[in-house]
Amino acid sequence: MRHVHRLTIKWLLPVVVLFSFILTGAAVSAEGTAADSSAGSTVYVIDADRSVESGLYQHLKRAYKEAEEAKASRVLLVLNTLGGRVDSALNIGELIRGSKVPTTAFVEGKAVSAGTYIALNAQQIVMQPGSTIGAAAVVDGSGTLIDNPKTISFWTEEMKSAALLNDRDPDISAAMVNPSLVVELTELGRTKEKGDVLTLSAQDAVKAGYAEYTAATVEEALDGLKLNQPNVVTYEPSALERIGQFLTHPAVMTILLIVGIAGIAIEFMIPGFGAPGIIGMIAFVLYFFGHYVSGFAGFEDVALFIAGILLLVSEFFIPSFGILGILGAASLVSGVLLAAPNPKSALLSLAAAVVIAAVIVFFVAKRFAHKGVWNKFILRDQLTTEEGYRSSSDKADYLGRSGVAVTPLRPAGTARFGDERVDVVTLGEFIAANADVVVIKVEGTRVVVRPKGENE
Repeated sequence: MRHVHRLTIKWLLPVVVLFSFILTGAAVSAEGTAADSSAGSTVYVIDADRSVESGLYQHLKRAYKEAEEAKASRVLLVLNTLGGRVDSALNIGELIRGSKVPTTAFVEGKAVSAGTYIALNAQQIVMQPGSTIGAAAVVDGSGTLIDNPKTISFWTEEMKSAALLNDRDPDISAAMVNPSLVVELTELGRTKEKGDVLTLSAQDAVKAGYAEYTAATVEEALDGLKLNQPNVVTYEPSALERIGQFLTHPAVMTILLIVGIAGIAIEFMIPGFGAPGIIGMIAFVLYFFGHYVSGFAGFEDVALFIAGILLLVSEFFIPSFGILGILGAASLVSGVLLAAPNPKSALLSLAAAVVIAAVIVFFVAKRFAHKGVWNKFILRDQLTTEEGYRSSSDKADYLGRSGVAVTPLRPAGTARFGDERVDVVTLGEFIAANADVVVIKVEGTRVVVRPKGENE
């Protein structure tokens, strides 16, 4: 227990220092985000060129807050996304609707599925030539169309409500969601047939009243707003946001999991080093920190992970027949998966990390086998003669000695060697009582004799 206490102190000290550094950086970054701009003439350009998930929502939440604090007159939201999570899209839509700063969505490339819903919540939509919106049918994580009537009905009404916010045709938005609808597209001179989901090109979106105009670049989109000498501010993610984006990259995330799992496993199996445990804990801190600042993880995910660590440690000291270990492992896995933006990809990363970490731990444990924790549970002391231990009287001194059979040897019996009576055996022959014998072999406590010859 004293050893575990010392390890805990060695692990916690660098972790506390790291958290202090992170919090200090967050405060400095927060102070540096305020923009110095003139009231009523500022346009904030905000990029949204990623999947629609909680990280994008947190990114836009910070950007819109800064735009409101700067008293901006307009937000130009540059969209380029293939969609994502419905719940995150709903949150972003509510953010755009509730903002004091009106939004112009500039579709640069594509804004399909959940991206279309985000664009519909903007007061204006500007599209780049060759870009598209639509194809907003609800699919699962593997891309398979969901045909649940309640889900389709809910998402259809959300899309129609978003379209009606700025007097756009709700039937067109419904045709983007529900493949069973047949919609006559009068402005476009065609019909959306049953089994299809509607997608609009930039030109068709303008014709249908879904986009105000087209623009090839952000500068052209700004010119189309007809603002008098606007002060254009491009929102830049803070240093912590950029760090979070780096730490949540799938490759970096997998590396952190490998280092974390291997480091802690090595420290538990081969205690005394200290460095593997500290490095492992720092790797997990960076993993959860990156997901936290990116908006993926909450304190409950971190708490679940810490509970898993504590349960696994408890398994070493509290007999639970593996129950604590199973609960600890489940808590660890749940904390890692819930903190990730995509649990499916996170599970693949975790599986790969476990396999690679197991290989690393195997070679390290083999190299330092003499220091392994398992040595504490193995009795290695040998009760040898060299160590001064004797399990019974030593009969080796009888080898070659002569004596007299006290009893008939058939083949076992008793013989006298000087004043000592010893249990002996023959090689199978019969020796009568009072016959002379000689010891020819000693095997532990087994003394073998034969008749003594006349010439001996």
